[in-house]
Amino acid sequence: MTDNEFMDQAERLLQQLETACDHLNENADVDIDNQRVGGMVTITFPNRSQLIVNLQKPLHEVWLAARSGGYHYRFDGMHWQDTKGQGEFWQQLTQDASQQFGAALNFQR
Repeated sequence: MTDNEFMDQAERLLQQLETACDHLNENADVDIDNQRVGGMVTITFPNRSQLIVNLQKPLHEVWLAARSGGYHYRFDGMHWQDTKGQGEFWQQLTQDASQQFGAALNFQR
C-alpha cells in the first residue's frame, strides 16, 4: 500500500467514525463527544472515559486506545484488521465503546 492509498483509506475511516458518533447522538439516548485534531479522534463518554483513534502514518496503521488496551490495525483491502489477529476495527470499537459507556452502542458500519 502506498502512502497515498493509506491516507485515503485512513481518512475514510476517521470520517466514518465521526459520522457514527454524530448518528448515535442524534438517534439514540447518548451524549458522546468526539473531537478531531489532525489524524486523531478522541471520543469522550459522559463518565469521562475516552477512546482514542489515531493514525500511525509511517507504519500504515490505525491505533485504537481503550480501557481494555491498545490495538493496531492495517487495511487488508476490505477491512481494518488487528495486526495480532484480534479482529476487525469496528467490532473492537463497538465492544469497547459499549463497555466504557455502560450500555450497548453500535458503531458497526
